[in-house]
Amino acid sequence: MAESISVPKSDVRRDIYNSIIPQIEALVSAETDLIANLSNIVAVLKEAFGFFWVGFYLKKENQLVLGPFQGPVACTRIDFDKGVCGHCYTTCKTIIVPDVELFPGHIACSSLSRSEIVVPGFNSAGEVIFLIDVDSDHVADFSDDDAEGLEQIAQIVQKLMSRN
Repeated sequence: MAESISVPKSDVRRDIYNSIIPQIEALVSAETDLIANLSNIVAVLKEAFGFFWVGFYLKKENQLVLGPFQGPVACTRIDFDKGVCGHCYTTCKTIIVPDVELFPGHIACSSLSRSEIVVPGFNSAGEVIFLIDVDSDHVADFSDDDAEGLEQIAQIVQKLMSRN
């Protein structure tokens, strides 16, 4: 079965998120395999926005472990107290970093990454169980519109993970 999405021809990210979020919900609603769903969500985000790197990190034991992603080769494992992802994990908050060069302890998986946003996802007990990580090759590329849109997508993933 062929899947497709429709991305509006707009430079306004809020409009793009508003268009793709219901499409993502429809895309993953009937599929039960978590990895397939995460892979398709990453593909939609990459296609819709052309992000440099977009993917998931999943909490496994005492680390964040790379999940489905699109972009250059990435860090496979991240300690909870390291880098932007670790900061997001420990604070349980969305983190927007306008210039990764200025973020203390930034982990440079790619020297081409210039800005980053990381959004946490939670289980029913309120514990962080995954992160959505997005990198741009432009400084200051992320805004509150990205935070709001990606947080809505994180809520979709939380529902997927609760049914597995």
